[in-house]
Amino acid sequence: MTAIHPIYPLNDPMPKASADAPIGIFDSGIGGLSIAQEIAQYLPKERIVYYADTAHVPYGPRDDQNIRELTASAIEWLYRKGCKVAVVACNTASAFSLDYLREHYGESFPIIGLVPALKPAVLQSKSKKVAVLATPATFRGQLIKDVIQRFAEPAQVQVQAVTCLDLVPFVEAGAQMSEACLETLQQLLQPAVDSGVDYLVLGCTHYPFLKPAIQYIFGQKLTLIDSGTAVARQTARILIKNELLFEQERKDDLRIDCFVSGQNAQSLKPILSRLIFPELKWDIKNIAI
Repeated sequence: MTAIHPIYPLNDPMPKASADAPIGIFDSGIGGLSIAQEIAQYLPKERIVYYADTAHVPYGPRDDQNIRELTASAIEWLYRKGCKVAVVACNTASAFSLDYLREHYGESFPIIGLVPALKPAVLQSKSKKVAVLATPATFRGQLIKDVIQRFAEPAQVQVQAVTCLDLVPFVEAGAQMSEACLETLQQLLQPAVDSGVDYLVLGCTHYPFLKPAIQYIFGQKLTLIDSGTAVARQTARILIKNELLFEQERKDDLRIDCFVSGQNAQSLKPILSRLIFPELKWDIKNIAI
C-alpha cells in the first residue's frame, strides 16, 4: 500500500460524518480486534471498519518516528474511508501519535487512543506489586509514565515492566497455544509471579488473545486486566458528545469490515474465525494497491 501522510494543516477536509458512518479502528495487525469486539458488543448498532497494517506488523521494534508515520497513514486511510471517529487500538502507536493526530484533524474527527489499564490494577492489588506486559516502544512513550506517576506512585504500588517482541507474531499466526508461545510466556512472567505480582496488565491489544495461554500456565496466580471495556465506554462517550451515536436498527448485519495492508487476507481468514466472537458477522479484504 502506498503510504498516505497527512499534511498539516488539513487542507482537504472530508465532509463531517453522520451518525450512520462506521467507527474506524486501527492496529498494526489483528490484535486490535480484541478492542473491536468490545466496541461491537458495547455498541451493538454500530458498524466498524478495521484497518490492520499487516504489511508492517509488528510496530514494537520500530523507531519512534516510523511508528508515527505508519500510524498517521493508517488514520488518514480511515478518515478518507468516511469513518466518524478513529480508535488507535494499538498501545505502541498511541504512545507516540495521539497529540499530533488530534491537533491535525481537530474536533471534526475525534481520535481515541489506548493506555495500559494500570489504574484498576493499582486499586485492586493486594500485594502492592503489579506488572505491565507491553512492547519496549510502549514504555518509551509518555502515556505509561504519566499513568505510573499519577496512580501507582501515590498508592506506593510497585510496577514491573515486562517487555517482549516475540508475542505479537504468535497471535498474528494464530499460535497462541503453541509450545513455543507457552514457553515464552513462562519465561517472561515467572519472575513477576515469583516476586509477588498479583495483577498483570495486558498493555498490547494482541495480548488479550493470550489470556487462555497465560491462565493455562499460571492459573489463579495472576489476575489479568486489559483496556477493552474502558475503550468501548470512552468510544460511546465520544459519540454521544459529538451527536454521532447510531441508534437505529440496521438492515446490513455486517459488523466488522476488516482491511489488511499486507495482502494476506486469505491466510488470515481461518485465524480470524477463531478469534472473533461467532455472533459477530465479519469480512476481510486486501487493501487495493
